[in-house]
Amino acid sequence: MLKKSLLVAASILTLVASQVEAQDRYQNRPPVIVSPDLTAPWVMQLGGQPQQTRRVIYRQQIPTTTRKQYYQGQTVKPQAKRRVGAPLVQPVNATRAQRPVKSKFDPQYLPQTVAYDGKEKAGTIVIDTNNRFLYLVTGNGQARRYGVGVGKPGFEWAGAHKVTRKAEWPSWTPPKEMISREAAKGHYLPARMDGGPENPLGARAMYLGSTLYRIHGTNAPWTIGYAVSSGCIRMRNEDVVDLYERVNVGTKVIVI
Repeated sequence: MLKKSLLVAASILTLVASQVEAQDRYQNRPPVIVSPDLTAPWVMQLGGQPQQTRRVIYRQQIPTTTRKQYYQGQTVKPQAKRRVGAPLVQPVNATRAQRPVKSKFDPQYLPQTVAYDGKEKAGTIVIDTNNRFLYLVTGNGQARRYGVGVGKPGFEWAGAHKVTRKAEWPSWTPPKEMISREAAKGHYLPARMDGGPENPLGARAMYLGSTLYRIHGTNAPWTIGYAVSSGCIRMRNEDVVDLYERVNVGTKVIVI
């Protein structure tokens, strides 16, 4: 009888000890650690590898100083001088390659929310061509930031305009100057191209004032972050669709 009682007591002690150990394990388990590289899934979809060693500072302020003059006329003249005032510091941009590599996309150009302490009102678009970022001011000291492609050397410009028209899957009619310029290089452009996935204007376009310039999508997303266009502002198709839904005709656009 005594032996049986000892066995029962031992079993109870073992059970209690197991419960205490389990409870202690759950109370003292280590915290969940989330990788700071939240863009890894998108980079892997593009066939690349997540960058684990590069440090990207996400929360930073966009520039509040624009050029001394905006070009308000019917046309916008290219300017050699790039900027008045201190540029936005973008440490990662310092290592950007000079030419885009097909299928490569730098995750710093994915949309994200950043700090903004400028004077522009919510709903204004500010485009920092030096650093290849477009900002949609959202108010409360913040802005939504997108990566963009900008005009190549000789096609830079600055000015203040408004969105005068919006188009989904826009058609493309290359200017005569562009047709002649590309023909001299051996590239023959069509007189007109219907909208669609193969169209270089991409999924959406927002036309700026009475100029030939637009904010539009692209079928070459690897060119985002580079100066490769003839003056238009390029965005990934996913991003230009997102921006298109957030702005209306009449939106103020400042290019610096």
